[in-house]
Amino acid sequence: MTTSTAKLQEIYNQQGFLSALPVLNEAELSEARQAFSELEKEFGVEYTKYSLHNVHLQYPWVRDLTKHPEILRAVKAILGPDVILLDSRFICKYPALKPDIQENEEGETKADGSVGEDSLPYVAWHQDMRYWGVAGGPVLSVWLGLDDSLEENGALRVIPGSHHVGMLPHRQAIRPGNMLSVNQEIPEELVRADDAVFCPLLAGQMSIHDGLLVHASDPNTSQRRRCGFVIRYVPTCAYPIQDPDRPRKFHATMLASGTDKFNHFSSKNTSSLHSHLPRNI
Repeated sequence: MTTSTAKLQEIYNQQGFLSALPVLNEAELSEARQAFSELEKEFGVEYTKYSLHNVHLQYPWVRDLTKHPEILRAVKAILGPDVILLDSRFICKYPALKPDIQENEEGETKADGSVGEDSLPYVAWHQDMRYWGVAGGPVLSVWLGLDDSLEENGALRVIPGSHHVGMLPHRQAIRPGNMLSVNQEIPEELVRADDAVFCPLLAGQMSIHDGLLVHASDPNTSQRRRCGFVIRYVPTCAYPIQDPDRPRKFHATMLASGTDKFNHFSSKNTSSLHSHLPRNI
């Protein structure tokens, strides 16, 4: 990573995200993709779409990704030297449209009984902080691409600078197919969609974004999988809060860098690398 720490901080503070940062070299990427393919074989693609949650507790190769030097270099540039790994999840959008299905000008499939694009999996406009039950410090999300993440297979879209507007209202999503586990969205009239930009990545690159940044991703309308590893980090000064609308337990936290003088999260969780898997794995 050649960009200076000061420049990373400046861009991130202004825009709320950084994109196309190199992480994995060719050998590391090959090893990670092969290891993930073993998980696909073990659990099946329906499960690996979204349910490989906090498996850094079980698989050393996943835990090593969360502490990759290139990831932590960027994370520490934003959050400082003392960082807690909050949560991790693999997210995969598999090809959903059959190759022989052709679309009309409105993006709908021909009347052959096939599912139209409007019902394909997508991620609605949202802010991560709406779900995380954390205060006292920012939440930073990493998306590490195991595959190329491009416009046609559902790359991340963000509203630059939207992290400055604070928390926006969320509601139940109207459109079917929302991959967010609580099926929420920011009402479209509150989203400056005309300002949205894509964050395309090559496999092995990452993007990072602030927990208040408004972001989403469209369906995968290609014949290529889009798989990424999402990792959430917080500074050690952050702390969990009680949210009756979305109670959370942080089973998988651990110290990623530096020291933790606050112990706001369980010292057992933040110090142990061999805890049992949470029930929702």
